[in-house]
Amino acid sequence: MKKLIAANWKMNFTMAEAREFVSHILQDAKNYPDILDKAEFLICAPSVYLSALSKFSKEGVMTIGGQDCSFHGKGAYTGEISAEMLRDVGCTHVIVGHSERREYHGEQNDLIAGKAQSAYKNGIKAIICVGESLKERDAHLHKEVVKRQLLESVPKEATAENTVISYEPVWAIGTGKTPSPKDAGEMHNFIRALITKHYSGGENMRILYGGSMNSENAKELLSTPNVDGGLIGGASLNVDKFFAVAKCA
Repeated sequence: MKKLIAANWKMNFTMAEAREFVSHILQDAKNYPDILDKAEFLICAPSVYLSALSKFSKEGVMTIGGQDCSFHGKGAYTGEISAEMLRDVGCTHVIVGHSERREYHGEQNDLIAGKAQSAYKNGIKAIICVGESLKERDAHLHKEVVKRQLLESVPKEATAENTVISYEPVWAIGTGKTPSPKDAGEMHNFIRALITKHYSGGENMRILYGGSMNSENAKELLSTPNVDGGLIGGASLNVDKFFAVAKCA
């Protein structure tokens, strides 16, 4: 299985910067073609840039994804973006349940599951995020929290073809802190066992690590069993650092 190297730009970049970034990725991939034997790139950009960036999408090299979608199909929902709209501008993936959505927008597991189902209906893979806070980890509740999030946020119809799981310890996002490879591996193994038990094809479902992955720690994290790629935030805002993460695959 190739490693999925996914950028989550969050609320960053201008259109010119976004175009320059993806152009650079395509050129780097051309210069280092062997990298595509081990890794594939996904750029999850702000919704206003998706249509323009989809023109750079190239099968086998780079695809485009959304950072969120509505669980509604259409209607009077001002400011919302539907999964159908994402599909219409060329998206193959969408992030749902990111910890920032859970924290800042109060999103609960059932809402996240509804968003994932909306993605499925439109042929888009849902990247479903789970992860514990530092307080929960210190209280040794991290596995309990992640198990509840998984079983309540991931729809029953999830498969390896329509779903990617991203484990993102909340305390590691944007902080520069990361769990040890041993701790990350322990959680990824725990997630693998859960999804294998509860979902069809769970043994082949990708599990990404998200939370301050960068070129310094990516090699060790990506070589950890059941770490099938990364959902990368801060390091995805510099094209050289982002590509360096992919080289670690």
